[in-house]
Amino acid sequence: MKVLLVWPQFPDTFWSFKHALKFVSKKAGEPPLGLLTVAAMLPCDWEKRLIDLNVRALQDRDILWADYVLISAMSVQQKSAGAVIEHCRKLNRKVVAGGPLFTSRHDEFEGVDHFVLNEAELTLPVFLSDVASSGGQPLYQSAEWADIATTPVPLWELIDLRDYAIMNIQYSRGCPFDCEFCDITYLYGRTPRTKTTPQILNEMECLYQLGWRGHVFFVDDNFIGNKSKLKKDLLPALIEWMERRGHPYTLSTEASINMADDRELMQLMFRAGFESVFIGIESPNPDSLLECKKTPNRDRDLLHSIHAIQQSGIQVHGGFILGFDQDPPSIFDTLISFIRDSGIVTAMVGILNVPRGSRLHQRLVQEGRLLKATSGNNTDFALNFVPRMNPDILLSGYNRVLSTIYSPREYYARILRFLRGYQPLKRKGAGIRFRDLAALSKSMVLLGLIGKERFYYWKVFFWSLFRRPRLFPMAITHAIYGFHFRKVFETPLRQNPVKQDTLVAG
Repeated sequence: MKVLLVWPQFPDTFWSFKHALKFVSKKAGEPPLGLLTVAAMLPCDWEKRLIDLNVRALQDRDILWADYVLISAMSVQQKSAGAVIEHCRKLNRKVVAGGPLFTSRHDEFEGVDHFVLNEAELTLPVFLSDVASSGGQPLYQSAEWADIATTPVPLWELIDLRDYAIMNIQYSRGCPFDCEFCDITYLYGRTPRTKTTPQILNEMECLYQLGWRGHVFFVDDNFIGNKSKLKKDLLPALIEWMERRGHPYTLSTEASINMADDRELMQLMFRAGFESVFIGIESPNPDSLLECKKTPNRDRDLLHSIHAIQQSGIQVHGGFILGFDQDPPSIFDTLISFIRDSGIVTAMVGILNVPRGSRLHQRLVQEGRLLKATSGNNTDFALNFVPRMNPDILLSGYNRVLSTIYSPREYYARILRFLRGYQPLKRKGAGIRFRDLAALSKSMVLLGLIGKERFYYWKVFFWSLFRRPRLFPMAITHAIYGFHFRKVFETPLRQNPVKQDTLVAG
């Protein structure tokens, strides 16, 4: 059997880092971990090829080579996924679809021969058995949760690691919390399930033997879902492996803000190589946090928690949401001030999205307030529900928040604020690589000479170089990220101008 695995294209979004990738001469941010893992579950004697449309285009000859085309996607990739399905249908090739997009919304897609949904560890073997005997059924689903201690090592050999800026690994699935707007518990459950420590070390070692040096992202939706197991088992083993291998990787992940309450956990994560963590802050408004059931964020000083994590040597990337029913007219100014005071440089601010499978989706359907399916783009100006706030005020206020926090003056001031308060412990690292020097050179030209942020760029450049030289690479990285964020928002900000009524309302 010949199988072509296809990863659809990402649009130009906040997390695509499309405009930052050219500084490091990479074609895509990270590889399709799900498809690489599925590839490892297919029979060994099957021929397998993988095409990442973020790296290269899909040709007719690629599709005609295959007996089956396997496609996986997230919601934000739905347009590209639909185009791939249509392309295959025109060439009369069978399509097998799975992953988060199709698990939530398979009824919206035509031209798919087999939907293999939920977790592949459970549904893929049944499909493969049917293919060998009867040709397969249209739909495969499971209401159970997989034991990911049996999940194989991703088949990284199917990609060229040099195309990507970072590599990714998954330790756990599921989240103990159940925020109303989130579909993670629908997709993966509330009880965190983990791989074993030997599994993770094996994956780290495989990447190392393939020559990877650089950043590794743990894609868990809440890495600290099982803190006890982390502290007693995985993190000590990671520390030992990293020290033995000379710290070839820097690590990052996603977690809930209650990690700030556990100093031992933060110290172990730092020693293991974690340099950053994405945290869903969501809102500085307590009533909005109560509304969306953001349990770990309530009844705490959010700024104090953020600073505690930063002071442990781990920088915080933050996610924020506007459009909750309880958001007051003052939320825009409040959020701008909060982001400024937090020192969070990478602040993703989006309008509330309502994904299918979330409890929010169920509530808004009952209230008759759902307008359409979500685009999956966390920074889209399009509303897929009817907000309590006047939509014009919400969209215009959103524009004002983005225009402020990602203006060169405000953004670079936030970089300086973060660097002044950031006191990471010293640890060994991989050292300076050629691509780092190339990125620095490109930033000096594109940002320092011809960019509209050039005055602020050189201010941060020389301040960090002479005052905090150890943090100089981080300062340049943030400058490059800022360039990407401004490019992403240029068109939508121009198309959705700030209106005077939001200035009064705010």
